Amino acid sequence: MTTPQPLSSSFRDPNGFVFEEGGNLYRKVRVSYSENFKQLTQSGLYITLVGKGLLVPHEDADIEVNRTGRTFKILKPARVPFVSYPYEWSFSQLKSAALATLRIQKISLEFGMTLKDASAYNIQFFGITPSLIDTLSFEVYEEGSPWVAYKQFCQHFLAPLALMAYVDLRLSRLTQSHIDGIPLDLACKLLPKRAMLNGNLLMHLFLHAKLQTKFEGTPANAGQRKLPKQALLGLLDSLEAAVSSIHLPKCQSNWSDYYDCNSYSAETTEMKLATVRDMLMQTAPKTVFDFGANCGRYSRVAAELGAMTISLDMDPLCVQKNYLDAEKESSNRILPLVIDLTAPTPSIGWSNNERASLIERGPCDTGLALALVHHLAISNNVPFERIAEFFSLVCKTLIIEFVPKSDVQVQRLLASRKDIFTSYTEEIFENEFGKFFELIEKTPLGESGRVLYLMKLNESAEQNHKATNL
Repeated sequence: MTTPQPLSSSFRDPNGFVFEEGGNLYRKVRVSYSENFKQLTQSGLYITLVGKGLLVPHEDADIEVNRTGRTFKILKPARVPFVSYPYEWSFSQLKSAALATLRIQKISLEFGMTLKDASAYNIQFFGITPSLIDTLSFEVYEEGSPWVAYKQFCQHFLAPLALMAYVDLRLSRLTQSHIDGIPLDLACKLLPKRAMLNGNLLMHLFLHAKLQTKFEGTPANAGQRKLPKQALLGLLDSLEAAVSSIHLPKCQSNWSDYYDCNSYSAETTEMKLATVRDMLMQTAPKTVFDFGANCGRYSRVAAELGAMTISLDMDPLCVQKNYLDAEKESSNRILPLVIDLTAPTPSIGWSNNERASLIERGPCDTGLALALVHHLAISNNVPFERIAEFFSLVCKTLIIEFVPKSDVQVQRLLASRKDIFTSYTEEIFENEFGKFFELIEKTPLGESGRVLYLMKLNESAEQNHKATNL
């Protein structure tokens, strides 16, 4: 009989942890959480939140594991299709997650419970839908108690949203270096003075930061006043108004018009769509990574065929548009994420092991790398061999597009630099990718000069991949 071992991301809560057994995910609930768990399930809160898509459902598990350590229950929660992190989300994804957290807290109070934490890492996306994954985040509400997760909410949600809207979208990456949330004093130093004209931001960020500094080192309960429930609801309304009032200024990405400015004729565009669809039907993937997805045109082809599609791009505005379009379409098979392939998400957190890297969250069944390789090879000076090696680590089959030097987009990249890329040829591309992949199909795309390839991992690369995952 095995003894459950916590996942590397599930060790901070003394009331329980998540573990894997036999390819399934389980949550151990300790006796110390039993009263809170009973209130959650017997009050009607659990079924209400699950019914609204705000909480991941679970079932009682009957598995043969060592239940020592004062175990109360073992649950089998629904598995998240793909784990993502706040520093990979677009502005609107973070905003949706923030509003979902506040909604969960409001509903919890109706059932006599409260959220004891408001970590953005407790929210995961099922496509476009943000849901709480931590069943142990709830505790029985005591009349007059303040919201203990208030500071955490401001650091994990409000501060990064304000920085993204008032300063620069790319400041969302601060959440990667500040895994416990962006310190409020830092956020206030970076925000322009005009942010204080927003009364809710003035209260929850600027004045909050000053009070933190003033009372730093003071015991948490020293002189703490009771907060009536109505006042707590008012605080939540104010936070909701603060989040809702933050909007991105109107601006356009350098790449948001990519589909309208390329070397394809209308006929070639249709040919490419049809070829990609046909190749996807051949591989029949359950999971797809669309690398350099832009606004997600080809991600939607994969999603329509039933694949859970992780739509990756380095441009936060493209990812923002992709997510908003997916919201309009009510698509839960597309998850847009902000990821730069030249510096993909690393493993971070405790022991560099708490939050997984992009590679560790793979491999997917099929990777899409359309109109991408020239950016990696020419803009970032990455040799074809290194590009091929990376893709061999993250996907089992690959649909990739070769873009020749004569292409308008390659010429655009070379316009401001010397052409030193003598090895950027179709022949060398095929040779280098042949070290890791076996060619299944090659389709020229009409007069554009571009070529689509369907490849699968060769035996050597597949063996190396299996050895790496042992």
